[in-house]
Amino acid sequence: MTEQLIYTFENFLWGYVGVPMLVILGIYLTIFSNFFQIRRLPTIVKTFLGFFKAGDSHATEDAHAKGVHPLKAFFACIGGSVGVGNVVGVCTAVQIGGPGALFWIWITALVGSIVKYSEVYLGMRYRITLDQQGYRGGPMYFLQKAFKAPVIPVLVCFLLCVYGVEVFQFSVVTKNIASNFNLDIVWVTAAMLFLVLFASSGGVRRVGTIASALIPLFVFSYVGMGFWVLWNHLDLLPSLLGEVLHSAFSGHSALGAFAGSSIMLTASQGVRRGCYSGDVGIGYASIIHSETSAKIPEKQASLVVFEILVDTFIICTTSVMLVLITGVWKEPIEGIMLIQTALGNHFSHMNLFMPFFLFLVGYATINGYLCVGLKCAEYLSPSYGRKLYYVYAIVVLVVFSFLDTLLAQSVMAIAGGLLLILNCIGIFRLRHELSFDLDTQKEFEPVVSRQNASL
Repeated sequence: MTEQLIYTFENFLWGYVGVPMLVILGIYLTIFSNFFQIRRLPTIVKTFLGFFKAGDSHATEDAHAKGVHPLKAFFACIGGSVGVGNVVGVCTAVQIGGPGALFWIWITALVGSIVKYSEVYLGMRYRITLDQQGYRGGPMYFLQKAFKAPVIPVLVCFLLCVYGVEVFQFSVVTKNIASNFNLDIVWVTAAMLFLVLFASSGGVRRVGTIASALIPLFVFSYVGMGFWVLWNHLDLLPSLLGEVLHSAFSGHSALGAFAGSSIMLTASQGVRRGCYSGDVGIGYASIIHSETSAKIPEKQASLVVFEILVDTFIICTTSVMLVLITGVWKEPIEGIMLIQTALGNHFSHMNLFMPFFLFLVGYATINGYLCVGLKCAEYLSPSYGRKLYYVYAIVVLVVFSFLDTLLAQSVMAIAGGLLLILNCIGIFRLRHELSFDLDTQKEFEPVVSRQNASL
């Protein structure tokens, strides 16, 4: 009964509030910025590549520099975006909402990228510096400017603490490893906990270093295998894309063990899983990128547009097209097994590859989320927040590793939906503070703050 109430509330929150709010704000900001995410995409890619250049004044990181290298912040952030949601979550959306969910995932990426740019820009615009300890930023800082009520930043921090313990991805990774290798879930959970605590204790710098090693390995191996399967079904792609577009505006009829879906359900599933896989409107990216050593908010914030491109249009699309083109989305199997079954029809030993893939992306994501949760806990309680949050994280991760993964996904979706609503309102209120000028050389020096200096 309790679980059903959770699922019902999640559907209401996203279907009637979260989805309309994100789409409306995204369209508004797209027009307001003169289609920035499309018009300036070549410059955004050039900016990303420019951060690789040695001696770049905005990309240097040495013993005396505050903040982390812009690319380490980027990889720490994309480590949170490119996760199990790209492999399992988006496929679950197709199971429930039909092939049309993919179209709404694309729409979410298009309008969501400008929303994500805005939250990162504002996070850097209103970030603070803590003596020699680096920078702190994120929704809890820019929402102080958007709302006069101090309870809003505190509420957002609390929700981010809940969201920061990635119960869904932790559950998926541990269960998949345990089942495929016939291992005791208790020992798998313990080992995973140790690795996560090690990474998160090193902050954004360590999380970014780990993600920069794991994410490229995942992208090239997973997408490479996915493209091989799609290439072998190339003749089916035109009709399949037609089915995606048709389903997006008509839903899909009952099929096998699955009930049919309405247009609203199809759109809702696509948008909510697109938000989850891309961390759109959550505030996570704003906190991570605010620790960069870069001084120009527009350039650092533009990296998230490139991130969304990789996350959604390459990885998510590959995952969804795999389960659609092989037809496994019609089978009454758990979402976690969809990709493994689809690839297993073309590659042997997927019981070894799949845990490897899920570990690469899941570990990077869990690290990033927990790092953000720790920073929010410290914001709420500089003295005891970090210690208490470690205890909370360990207990919750262990408990949910033995519960249904769909329940874990719903808990994350509810916390994410509430964060999306608060952040969207804040971004709209501060819309006139936004800048989309990638050619600017104007640097922002954060305000020096000794409050919360223990952070």
